[in-house]
Amino acid sequence: MVRFFFVLIHGLHKNARLYEKKKERNFMADIQGTATTEVFRLIEPVLEEMDIELVDVEYVTERGRPILRVYIDRHGGVTIDDCAAVSREIGDLIDINDALSGRYVLEVSSPGLNRPLKKEKDFVQAVGKKVRLKTVFPVDGRRNYRGTLLSFENGNLFIDLENGQVQLSFLDLEKANLVYEFDNE
Repeated sequence: MVRFFFVLIHGLHKNARLYEKKKERNFMADIQGTATTEVFRLIEPVLEEMDIELVDVEYVTERGRPILRVYIDRHGGVTIDDCAAVSREIGDLIDINDALSGRYVLEVSSPGLNRPLKKEKDFVQAVGKKVRLKTVFPVDGRRNYRGTLLSFENGNLFIDLENGQVQLSFLDLEKANLVYEFDNE
C-alpha cells in the first residue's frame, strides 16, 4: 500500500516575528494539545461532509519548522486527489479561524499501514488484528504491549500476547497502532 501525502505552506501572511518567537521548542510543547484539539474541532465537520474520516491531527516541529499533519481515511482508501482536496478545503479554514499562529506546513495523508487507534470505534474495527499499545502508567510492570486484539468491550481491551492475555482500559492508553505484518513468502 502506498502512503500519499500532499504538502502546502499555509499562513505565509502571518507576522514573521511572531513565527520566530513561537517556533521555540517550549512553545510547541504548550500549544500542541490546544492546537490539535482546535484544528480537530474545526475541520472534522468539513471532512464528514466530504465523506472522509478524520483519523488524527499532529502538530510537531521538525528541522525548526512547525508541521500540522492531518491523517484522513475513507472506505476504499485515500488517493492523492483526496489529500489535495482536503488540503484545499481545510487550509484556508484553519488560517481564517486563527487555529494556528505563524507559518506552518500542512501535510494531509492517509494514516498508513500502522494506523493509529484513537477512538473507541477504531478498537472495535481492529478486533482480530495485531496491535501495539503503550499505557500512560505501567500495568503489571510494563507499559508496552504487542499482540492480537481479541475484543473491545465496555472500554476494555483484551489482548492476546505471546505469553498469555492481558486486559487494559481504553482510558489508560497513551498510544495505540495497528501492526501490519508483511507475508514472508
